[in-house]
Amino acid sequence: MIAFLVILSLKTGWDPFIAGMVLVFVVFVLLFGALTTEIRAGVLEIWFGIGLIRKRFALREIEDAAPVKNHWFYGWGIRLTPHGWLYNVSGLGAVEIVLSSGKHYRIGTDCPEELAQAIQQSRRSGPSA
Repeated sequence: MIAFLVILSLKTGWDPFIAGMVLVFVVFVLLFGALTTEIRAGVLEIWFGIGLIRKRFALREIEDAAPVKNHWFYGWGIRLTPHGWLYNVSGLGAVEIVLSSGKHYRIGTDCPEELAQAIQQSRRSGPSA
């Protein structure tokens, strides 16, 4: 979309609306272009794009982690679904974590089985994992 808008701008001349749209898309890609998941020091942490939007879960508060498949209509980004909050940038695969508080979260991933296994293993290993 960014390339299309830049080419359109080059063909038709500078237009403040098109320049604004390019800026909006660039910001969107920087903020939501990827979802990174990391487990370290007793914490499961996820962040979008350059890291301004992030969420942390203490491993000691995670009761369960299991691979799941989201419905296509749940979409991407940060969404409230019937299964709790969803953090996702692409695809349908996710890991659903259940906290000791009873809250459910889904973390989108291309490798749900591996992520669920890593979370479970890190929970058993303790805070040094």
